[in-house]
Amino acid sequence: MSRQTSRLIRQAICFVLMLQSAELLADWREAVPNARRLGYGEMRVFGFAVYNAQFWSSRITADGTLDADAPFALELTYSRAISRDDLVKASIKEIRRLSPNTQNSELMARWESEMFQAFVDVRAGDQITGVYVPGEGARFYVGKRLQHVVRDVAFAKAFFAIWLDPRTRNPELRARLLGVGER
Repeated sequence: MSRQTSRLIRQAICFVLMLQSAELLADWREAVPNARRLGYGEMRVFGFAVYNAQFWSSRITADGTLDADAPFALELTYSRAISRDDLVKASIKEIRRLSPNTQNSELMARWESEMFQAFVDVRAGDQITGVYVPGEGARFYVGKRLQHVVRDVAFAKAFFAIWLDPRTRNPELRARLLGVGER
């Protein structure tokens, strides 16, 4: 291999790495253009703060409901340490409760694997942001860093239903996130 060919290969590799690192360092706001905070609230269990949530979107429909064709972000800032295992377990439990199509154990195992890649052990002050991308799926950011992309629209809808479905375990938080509850 000539020096010129070797140099071109190194430059190409550097260019590809640069493009990938730019995506990994991109903030979630790039995926939700013109995002504005619609609402926020605190999740408490047995009186203990678990996380503060903020819901960001660029659009809602005229009647105040969420526009399913627009990307949105759910930003959680944790108030306490929680293991990745516990985050995944709680998410799977709620997805199973809310989604009648989750009896497929192979599907649930795949979704569980995706969440293990998307989540981390958190401490007080850590932030995980989930972004719904219509037609694509979900992106998860830890702090400002892209952690994982799940290219599965069904997963994305089932995951965000944990907070946004009318049957959520915390309807008061849902109302606050959507900007219809008292702040």
